[in-house]
Amino acid sequence: MKEARNLAQTKIPVTVLSGYLGAGKTTILNHVLNNRNGLKVAVIVNDLSEVNIDADLIRDGGGLSRTEEKLVEMSNGCICCTLREDLLREVERLAKEGRFDYILIESTGISEPVPVAQTFSYVDEEMGIDLTRFCRLDTMVTVVDAYRFWHDFASGETLLERKQAAGEDDTREVVDLLIDQIEFCDVLVLNKCDKVEPDKLDELERLLRKLQPRARFIRSVQGRIDPAEILNTGLFDFEEASRSAGWIRELEAPAHTPETEEYGIGSFVYERVRPFHPERLMRWINEWPESVVRAKGVMWLATRNDIAQSFSQAGPSIQMGPAGYWVAALPKAEQAAILREEADLAGSWHPVYGDRITQVVFIGIGLDRDRIEAGLDDCLLTEEEMAGDWSRLSDPFPQAPGEWAEPASASRPQ
Repeated sequence: MKEARNLAQTKIPVTVLSGYLGAGKTTILNHVLNNRNGLKVAVIVNDLSEVNIDADLIRDGGGLSRTEEKLVEMSNGCICCTLREDLLREVERLAKEGRFDYILIESTGISEPVPVAQTFSYVDEEMGIDLTRFCRLDTMVTVVDAYRFWHDFASGETLLERKQAAGEDDTREVVDLLIDQIEFCDVLVLNKCDKVEPDKLDELERLLRKLQPRARFIRSVQGRIDPAEILNTGLFDFEEASRSAGWIRELEAPAHTPETEEYGIGSFVYERVRPFHPERLMRWINEWPESVVRAKGVMWLATRNDIAQSFSQAGPSIQMGPAGYWVAALPKAEQAAILREEADLAGSWHPVYGDRITQVVFIGIGLDRDRIEAGLDDCLLTEEEMAGDWSRLSDPFPQAPGEWAEPASASRPQ
């Protein structure tokens, strides 16, 4: 027990800086290193460019010395995927050396924060490395470029189109990456605030707070922040961070009370226990309301009655795909076992449709809730359609091989 306590007390804290390319992560890193109050910091830099410009900048102005700090350069890959093995080994080695007070990691601009956090939260069985023995993930930081945010958000471009992808099979859209980074963090740094008009900056911050209500917000100019805001904060908790997105908070609220804040920023939950007609829903999606900045949730399609559909929208990016079987589509014995364990699900169980439901959170600026709800209601099955054969309805949504191998399963539940 004594050994375990000593190990816990000596775990080295880690801060991870995430944020899209050009947001100012390196500038913040340099500022923190120059104002670290004597902390011995090991720095891991992950950069996708052929020349490690980030590392050069740190060397030139970061106040690094061979006796006090350690700089580890990781290039030609992304910290959240191809370099995860290298990251594990480097962090383990640095922590075991016992010479450092802190590890500071700057992720590449296309890195998603969740896989990085998982690296510090779970044992890697394949490599036999357990960073939880040596490290404590202290703070996940996301840096947002206040000046270019709306440009990147609305661009509709992919990382491939911008020549920023991790590989030829990296088909992610820029806006989806921005949202991933915003929705999973403990601290959000709104950088380059001097380049934005005060009213527009206030509007942006209020919207980001709607997307990420849990994080601490910091405004900065040229990356100047108090290091104490991102070092040794004790803020990180994986479960909390995983459920910190605004749309999740909205869904889990005891009552879905819509609210409209200053600058017209608002949110509401669209919830119906009736399936969508796929063709009408596709038409509605193709005329997506510009006021909706973010929408996320689960949909019930009549033609795919056994499988819940995950729906996600961020700016011009709209995605929908299978999220798994409805509990009501499972064999009766499995249903009963799940309902015994999940009281909330049992309490909301529909006598005919079980757990089938549409629940989508809408977040935006100047939302016309009545119009959006009326438009979606028009996409629901009519009474006549409810009584018919749902599998015969027109379904223009893409069909991935093997996902819905038996269209007959879409018939109306008995």
